[in-house]
Amino acid sequence: MTSPSPLASFARFVVCGGGVGLVSGATVPLLAHSMPWAVANALITVASTLLCTELHALFTFGTGSRPGLRRHLQSAGSAAVAYAVTSAAILLLHLVKPSPALLWEQTVYLTAAALAGIGRFLVLRLFVFTGDTTAPVKSAPSRPAPIRFSFAPKDAATLA
Repeated sequence: MTSPSPLASFARFVVCGGGVGLVSGATVPLLAHSMPWAVANALITVASTLLCTELHALFTFGTGSRPGLRRHLQSAGSAAVAYAVTSAAILLLHLVKPSPALLWEQTVYLTAAALAGIGRFLVLRLFVFTGDTTAPVKSAPSRPAPIRFSFAPKDAATLA
């Protein structure tokens, strides 16, 4: 299976991640009716990260196979870093301006999320979903045995 171009991969990344994000955003409040909001958010975050990793492996980056545990952990790590970036941006905004307007919060959050998303895309494309990490390591090809020619007769009596 051939890998899609970087631009096609990025478009697929935005569609998959954005689509799952929209569904997740609508699902958390619904689930929060039956459990604490923080628990609902954690469950949906884990489920959406698992789903996105599957979609990115199969569709976004076209690996042709489902991701294994290693790729799921790497993807989750990149999602955690993106979460930390957006949280740090909002915390920094609140340090600079203790009561920012909603427009400022949304601008800072969406800018940080866009930058973190671009960074996450690059990490996933360049490090997580490159090549087949589950395939065995191939050894160097062995050289064939040399061909030996013998011009000596097998039996000296046949020469006489």
